[in-house]
Amino acid sequence: MNLIKLTSFSFLLLLFMSCGSGNTKATSLFEIQLEGNKTDFKQHQTVSVGIKNKKEKSINSVTYTIDGKELEVKENKITFDLTTLGAKTLKATVDYDDTRIDVSKKIKVLAPTPPALYTYEIINEFPHDIKAYTQGLEFHDGILYESTGKKGRSSLRKVDFKTGEILKQIRLEDSQFGEGITIMNGKIYQLTWQNGIGFVYDLEKFEKIDTFQYGESKEGWGLCHNGNKIFKSDGTEKIWFLNPDTLAEEGHIETVTNKSVFNMANELEYLDGKIYANVYQKPSMMIIDAQSGAIEGVINFGGLKERVTKHQELDVLNGVAYHPERKTFFVTGKNWDKMFEVKIIKK
Repeated sequence: MNLIKLTSFSFLLLLFMSCGSGNTKATSLFEIQLEGNKTDFKQHQTVSVGIKNKKEKSINSVTYTIDGKELEVKENKITFDLTTLGAKTLKATVDYDDTRIDVSKKIKVLAPTPPALYTYEIINEFPHDIKAYTQGLEFHDGILYESTGKKGRSSLRKVDFKTGEILKQIRLEDSQFGEGITIMNGKIYQLTWQNGIGFVYDLEKFEKIDTFQYGESKEGWGLCHNGNKIFKSDGTEKIWFLNPDTLAEEGHIETVTNKSVFNMANELEYLDGKIYANVYQKPSMMIIDAQSGAIEGVINFGGLKERVTKHQELDVLNGVAYHPERKTFFVTGKNWDKMFEVKIIKK
């Protein structure tokens, strides 16, 4: 019995060592070298690339890929023409002698240009429930739907935006912290923050019909959709794609500027290929390309909080909804007694 255990242990040890030695072998033979020894690059940037041949092996060919897509090499240069941005792994497949081996390098591919700056013009002010810890807003057929947070106070609401009157309300359990919402195909989808669960409601009947669990995203922050898929923020640099039928996560983008990866997207709204995202704890909003993750604009909403009633529970700007008929945005904040209809203006 002891001999069997010893033999099994020896086999597993050899297997572990052989797996580790394969990776060690690659790095001991070759290394990817990029122009200027940099690791941060811009989308569409062309850079010199090469392989450091540490043991002077006879290299037959080298192929470079990112996200499974082969990068064309011209005059020892590659171009980062990538669909999505953020943290990436550049892989080089090296054919040498009669052997093929992979080596990799961690890089970041950032937005090609700085974000444009925007400001706002107030068109209207409307009353808003001062006790609503706003986490999600969305219009549908002229009715405002709102999700509120805080344990013991979380809810899903139908609201007359002109009067602030709550038309219908579904309260969440006291242990649940409500977050973002979106409406698609006759259903309302609502997140919770750290409970790891989301809810699905029948839009017409305004009643809960299903629940769903999160995948790799551990928290729920904001939701929006483009008619085909749902976008979900989770407090990291990632915005996830959810299948509207299964609610499974089917990929993500990372939000980036031309200088860094950025991880503050909160409440979301989608319009014409862009995601409008509240910046967590800031009086501002990002305009994000929904395909690449590039932050193309930043809207400064400074001054809005000064226009609402001051009280002990007053909190930050949060909540954005586009009104398709009026073609304007509505924004408010956590425990604000006003909601503002605004026009966004490029500086």
